[in-house]
Amino acid sequence: MNPIEMIHKYYLPASKACQILLQHSRSVADKAVLIGRSHPEWQLDLQFVEEAAMLHDIGVFLCYAPEIDCYGKASYICHGYLGADLLRQKGYPRHALVCERHTGTGLTLEMIEQQNLPLPRRDMCPQSMEEQLICFADLFYSKTKPDEEKSIEKIRKSMAKYDEASVLRFNNWCKLFLGK
Repeated sequence: MNPIEMIHKYYLPASKACQILLQHSRSVADKAVLIGRSHPEWQLDLQFVEEAAMLHDIGVFLCYAPEIDCYGKASYICHGYLGADLLRQKGYPRHALVCERHTGTGLTLEMIEQQNLPLPRRDMCPQSMEEQLICFADLFYSKTKPDEEKSIEKIRKSMAKYDEASVLRFNNWCKLFLGK
């Protein structure tokens, strides 16, 4: 599978949305693969990590996010499961799980229900080590400031707005992936 070709099925290559998506996804993929390579003992599927990291946000075009040149009808928080639906239809169920489970540190069914989020009522937390690694790497980059890597402290502060469990998951990932 060529992730760039997959992205170009849904995004015009010269569009601002495509350029933002590619830059963001490349940063996430590079960070995830770099961390993955530093842990050969985990025997991660790094080809999958790179592909899935490149595709994790493929569904943003279906959402209304004018700051990144996306004018779909869905709320931005829906981009994960909408992208997952696209990848499942194309025959990539494992990649689809990364799309669906990468938001924040993952979305529990309880969070979805408590906040009445416009999402399917199911757990959307990363399970496999590859899913967790991509989710972690994604937290360091935004699509609105694609050239800037966020600090660990900035990410912690952002996670604290949601719930303590998100901060705890992020802290555990910092220890696991970075030894910090």
